[in-house]
Amino acid sequence: MAATPISAIFLMSATLGLGTGLTVDLLSAAFVLSGVGSLVQSLGVWKFGPRLPFVMLPGGAPLILFLAIAEQHGLRTATGAVILTAVFTFVVLPLFSRLLAYFPALVIGTMIVIVGVNLVKVGAVLITGQPGSPGFADPGNLGLGLATIGFTVAFYLFFTGVLRQLAVMLGLLAGAVLAAATGAIDGAGADAVGGGLVNLPHLMPFGPPEFNLVAALPLMLYTLASMAEATGQTVINAEAVGKRIDTRADVPRTVRGDALTSLFGGFFGLPLMVTSGENIGIVRVTGVRSRFVTAAAGVVLIAIGVLAPVTRAISVIPTPVVGGTAMVVFGVITVLGVQMLGRSDLDRHTSTFVCAVALALGLLPILVPGVYGGFPPNVRILLESGVAVGTFTAVVLNILFHHVRPGVVARPTTPRTESDR
Repeated sequence: MAATPISAIFLMSATLGLGTGLTVDLLSAAFVLSGVGSLVQSLGVWKFGPRLPFVMLPGGAPLILFLAIAEQHGLRTATGAVILTAVFTFVVLPLFSRLLAYFPALVIGTMIVIVGVNLVKVGAVLITGQPGSPGFADPGNLGLGLATIGFTVAFYLFFTGVLRQLAVMLGLLAGAVLAAATGAIDGAGADAVGGGLVNLPHLMPFGPPEFNLVAALPLMLYTLASMAEATGQTVINAEAVGKRIDTRADVPRTVRGDALTSLFGGFFGLPLMVTSGENIGIVRVTGVRSRFVTAAAGVVLIAIGVLAPVTRAISVIPTPVVGGTAMVVFGVITVLGVQMLGRSDLDRHTSTFVCAVALALGLLPILVPGVYGGFPPNVRILLESGVAVGTFTAVVLNILFHHVRPGVVARPTTPRTESDR
């Protein structure tokens, strides 16, 4: 729960060239909002939160979409897109049950794979730097990133139980220690550790949000798939803790909790916040099923966020170390997408075809950056979002092959009655 906010904010900072002070402020906001969201989902407030052991974190796919919007239209438009998407979620929620059939495991799995590949690439750039930039693929940075991955693997190999679940965080800390020992933490970074004891996140750190519906469309499209994913997570989480739920009542509670936290997060400069599926696996492994444990985790996250020395110390960790951690975390996300595709009946030729075309179109702007550079800006912002293109393609092809085509093919074979003639 701690590694994800750190990775997300470092990705934002490195990609958008944010200063140390702003990075610290966003780290504080990410921890605080993650904690608040975890409390809402775990304890439940009115119609918000399913009262299940959920942890909320900055999402992987929304982060990539946020960065794409920020690079194309600016950070104020990106935060406006988050706020618009949160409001859109509340508006579309009453219709969501009718849309659920169009977001099966085939669509969600394809989306998660594209998200994972995109995130692994972004994490790798934290280690290597941008191609063509000074110091690209510096051996020292590569060594730090690969060593961080190696530490993480070693901890996961030799530890068991709870310590094994902390392998990613321990790998990050070990990489930071190695960076300090090798002099990779420079004096400017060390200066960030000084200062006061408390640091509260600042409202609208990039200035007043700017609202652009066209720029927000990729996020709005994603949130429909995210709502379908939240449905599965709520059901699986309830099964893991042995709680009977009413899907029609409790799933909207999860979605409302996501939307409410994202709405506030947008005003603090954060991407969309989502419930984390990883903690469901931890519940199963540890057998600790109490929602008050994740509520306590939320309190810890808030404490980390407001303690200035902690967030400042985190901010001096070199980006190659964070990049190594991010590659592992986001590689796991890719595998989760592959697992979901494995449950989507890929033995059917139509499912294989839908997945193949969606992956091809979704990965195109990721693997060939700038492929749509000749298109108008408003069109480019949609096409250059591999997540949005891949998800949209998977949804449309799934409808055509699995909803429209069966009815069209079956129609001529149905015997006509006398009245039909």
